[in-house]
Amino acid sequence: MRLKRSAYFVIAFLVFIVVAIFSVSAGAVEMPLRKILDVFTGKGDDPSKTIILTLRLPRAIEAAVVGMGLSVVGAFFQGLLRNPMADPYVLGISSGAALGATIAIVLGFGIFGLNAMAFITSLITVFFVYSISKIGARISMTTMLLAGIAVSAFMSAVISLMMLLNRSELSRIIFWTMGGFNLTSWEDVMFSVPVIAIGSFVLYTFSRDVNAILTGEEVAEHLGVNTELVKKVVLALGSLVTATAVSVGGVIGFVGLIVPHISRLIVGPDNRVLVPFSAIAGATFLLFADVVARVILKPVEVPIGIITAAFGGPFFLYLLIKNRRKGEGM
Repeated sequence: MRLKRSAYFVIAFLVFIVVAIFSVSAGAVEMPLRKILDVFTGKGDDPSKTIILTLRLPRAIEAAVVGMGLSVVGAFFQGLLRNPMADPYVLGISSGAALGATIAIVLGFGIFGLNAMAFITSLITVFFVYSISKIGARISMTTMLLAGIAVSAFMSAVISLMMLLNRSELSRIIFWTMGGFNLTSWEDVMFSVPVIAIGSFVLYTFSRDVNAILTGEEVAEHLGVNTELVKKVVLALGSLVTATAVSVGGVIGFVGLIVPHISRLIVGPDNRVLVPFSAIAGATFLLFADVVARVILKPVEVPIGIITAAFGGPFFLYLLIKNRRKGEGM
């Protein structure tokens, strides 16, 4: 079994490398592998260097890191809530972060202020959803998901109102609500990569605790796990990673839903294995979605949120139908 999992990791990593190279190559101006190698060996011409080093490389890094972060958060949320339909988008955290980003844009904040606002509103959102879903000492999974969807709808309405009242910032706000990496700069990369990478790593250290919670909260507590503390820390870290992802890439839904679920089918539910595999798979998936967004209607670029929703919407319906059939079988 361990050898089989290792083979899956090797395959996933190789696919990631191929997609990453294709991501740097594809676009309005095609960049063959030879030109890419010339740029990295110092032999490329100035236009090629500008396209690859200034535009496409930071974009590829950002897409990969955001995909990794959202997938890691999705894996932990699904494990923590013991529900395959949980993810930052469905629970309303992404919309909460987008509202914070919208407020920051309207107030003229820079990238750090924007991220701080996104984090604050996402944190408020997650604890609001958490609070109204708590019945005594237990959390109602169905209530949490429905509350997340309702909060997302409300946040989207507020964002739409702010767009109506602030037409001068309309294009920037639309970018956040639809998602994309076309404006990514090295400044964005330098800011977001450490936050998402460190946040994801710290989350990973809670893998054993979440594994214990999967067996039941009472069992986990007998094993010495402080379940309430783990929930709060995971939700807070998940909000931080999500807020950072939204601040640089806008609202990109369903990555945290699709990738962990499929990864779980491949490598199993053990978070010590699932989380790193989801990280690689999530980076690959969002890189691929970004390539599709660039080339599907070339030279027009489609917002990446539309691409991920095209995959995620049907997948979410599939999970709903699957869970309903299980319920009927019981």
